[in-house]
Amino acid sequence: MKIGILGGGQLGRMLIQSALKYDDEFYTLDPASDAPCHNISYFTQGNFNDYDTVLNFGKDKEVVTIEIEHVNADALAELERQGVKVVPNANIIKTIQQKILQKEFYKAHDIPSPEFQVVWNSEEKIIMPLPFVQKMNTGGYDGKGVQVIKTEEDYRNLWKEASVIESLVDIDKELSVIVARNERGETNTFPVTEMVADPKLNLLDFNVCPVLLTEDVQQQIDSITEKFLNAVNSPGLFAIELFLDKEGKVWVNETAPRLHNSGHQSQEGNTNSQFEQMYRVVKNLPLADTDAITYSGMLNLVGAEGYTGKVVYEGMEDVLKLPETYIHLYGKTETKPGRKMGHINVLADSREELMEKLVMVKGMIRVISK
Repeated sequence: MKIGILGGGQLGRMLIQSALKYDDEFYTLDPASDAPCHNISYFTQGNFNDYDTVLNFGKDKEVVTIEIEHVNADALAELERQGVKVVPNANIIKTIQQKILQKEFYKAHDIPSPEFQVVWNSEEKIIMPLPFVQKMNTGGYDGKGVQVIKTEEDYRNLWKEASVIESLVDIDKELSVIVARNERGETNTFPVTEMVADPKLNLLDFNVCPVLLTEDVQQQIDSITEKFLNAVNSPGLFAIELFLDKEGKVWVNETAPRLHNSGHQSQEGNTNSQFEQMYRVVKNLPLADTDAITYSGMLNLVGAEGYTGKVVYEGMEDVLKLPETYIHLYGKTETKPGRKMGHINVLADSREELMEKLVMVKGMIRVISK
């Protein structure tokens, strides 16, 4: 099958790497000539936000999917009209890529999400009490396009773009659940993971699985995933990011209609990875089982402060000597502060051992430049 992927980044790269054991041709579209997928796929350099570029890229493919949601959804809708299968469908991509539509989607389908107000420009009065979160309607990812407004003084930092103003949740844990649905209507859910963020970069620092949850919290998450999968009515793999508040209530923060950083530990920690599952969704194959094998965790390898240029992984040889520790690099030759360059997965027999190993490994390796 000719499978087209909009975006040639690390998520597409790992999807292709996982699928090389099968017999398909992968085509990728990305604006960067040295994108991580450029040397492991039939690569086209081009803008995945441009209508004609996306249309021309997809028209001779049997299926088109995404590894980034900021793509031209109108072109994907036209491809669907022309008979090309798009996974997930253009409508849900368009809904999720706009925070305003995404929040209204949750509200319409009774999916618990923090209270919100829509503001289309800087002239509109904000009625949400402080503190609150401002999320730009479009373009945000990896912590970009999101800010917390805590005081009256912070009002001067408000962005002028159309935004969602959202009440601030008193967070106990940040969780993620990755769900999948194929065209046959089969669904499957990965075990819930806990996300530990780097407070400085606002990027995922550690990802830990499984999470010890009460029966009530697990039931809330199960209800959310069931409502979500029924509402999207589309094949796809989706990462639902969740807040567990200090009173034990679960809220949906946001959803990614694609593979996700919070599922990387599944490569070694689960019976099948999110990448295997995504391949099966795209091909409309029976979904894979997703049980956790043991305690698993992931840490991001990001460019260190003060280093820009040809990447060097300081301490990698020491990390490679460790048991049950797995390095995944993204094929990016240039590093800069905060840039995701790879990740490391770690396995352990207990959560305590896992956290100790993650902290230890983080201290052993640095992403610097020549």
